[in-house]
Amino acid sequence: MSYVDGFVLAVPKARLGDYKKLARKAAKVWKEFGALGYVEAVADDVPYGKLTSFPRAVKAKKTETVVFSWIVYKSRKDRDAIMKKVMADPRLQMDVKKMPFDGKRMIFGGFKPFVEF
Repeated sequence: MSYVDGFVLAVPKARLGDYKKLARKAAKVWKEFGALGYVEAVADDVPYGKLTSFPRAVKAKKTETVVFSWIVYKSRKDRDAIMKKVMADPRLQMDVKKMPFDGKRMIFGGFKPFVEF
């Protein structure tokens, strides 16, 4: 079984191009260090729910869109080693004030798949 990191975040629509550029760079770095898969997806059909929803989860404003992404690894052990390398890589170092999204509202976590095909 593999291991998956999942992310949900709000990106200002005016900065979506900047975010996509950063995501493409990040994908290359993650894959270079051994990630099996890297996906970034922008909201297309994510209604604002009455109690819960992707937009509510990240407190998305009308001027923002939701991005859902995931990274697949061979195992949790591989993920931990890859994440350590990625976080130390200078290509992804960025001033928090210049990031194209508010990292404080990003939801993320690691998951053990129980169904894969």
